[in-house]
Amino acid sequence: MLEVAELTKLYGETVAVRSLSFTVDEGEVFGLLGPNGAGKTTTISVIATLLKPDGGTVRVNGHDVQRDPMAVRRSIGLVPQEIGLYDIFSAWENLEYFGRLYGLWGRTLKQRIEEALEIAGLTEAARKPRVRAFSGGMKRRLNLAAGLLHRPKLLLLDEPTAGVDPQSRAHILDSIRLLSEREHMTVLYTTHYMEEAEQLCRRVAIVDAGEIVSCDEVQQLLGTLSGVVLEVKLAQAAAPLEAALAGQPGVLEVHSPDGNVLRLVAASQEQGLSALVKVAGEHGIAVEGLALSSPSLEQVFLRLTGKALRD
Repeated sequence: MLEVAELTKLYGETVAVRSLSFTVDEGEVFGLLGPNGAGKTTTISVIATLLKPDGGTVRVNGHDVQRDPMAVRRSIGLVPQEIGLYDIFSAWENLEYFGRLYGLWGRTLKQRIEEALEIAGLTEAARKPRVRAFSGGMKRRLNLAAGLLHRPKLLLLDEPTAGVDPQSRAHILDSIRLLSEREHMTVLYTTHYMEEAEQLCRRVAIVDAGEIVSCDEVQQLLGTLSGVVLEVKLAQAAAPLEAALAGQPGVLEVHSPDGNVLRLVAASQEQGLSALVKVAGEHGIAVEGLALSSPSLEQVFLRLTGKALRD
């Protein structure tokens, strides 16, 4: 359904995307993962014919994005990172407007709007006077509905759950899963929420600084990590323990994602606990909570892209 080969995109002398290559099969939910500034939105914009590539080729449903952009646009549904709605319209009026842009009219348009609203969980809110009064989560769900009206072959979702409440996030993820399973819709899903990719995608590409650093099945990527993960809540700041723990036997990785929380990857549960007890005791820092889990896609992501902050 989607073929990206050696895609390159420049902004002046800045390389936003460098020789990016991947394919997405029909009916697949494929994850494009990366930190801020990795090139995810640029890639989506080229696929959607909003930007012209500076190198390489992109084909959607057999159509080249440069040679036949109108055929590509008829094949895709785009749900952008920025919410693309008209606040002065109702939800129904927004969908009616976008549906007509897709060439839908009359009974067909009405049916498609009703289906899209049901998928988005907004049937009851459809006739409320203005979208301006909607919560952020409701706007995100309506944004998704607008991209589904014409039943696209390929749905492009650019961080569709950014900044939404947990209920709306769960509903959006359930909707995407339903579209893939019931409608056999192909989905390209960009996110930096690793747990979402684990839930939705069989395969993912991890992008950093415009290049793919790994592309594989999620289970294969998880298999590259061994051991157990210890998430530790401490009575005070965790930073002083990081360096000391990193040199302990059996400790594979350690970092502090937030204040007094420490995340430790160890070769075994016993070695991880032994190192934690020893170092925490030496520093006089009490452990307030402890949770054990298997390695996650987040650990794979951090190992491949590093832990440095991105702007």
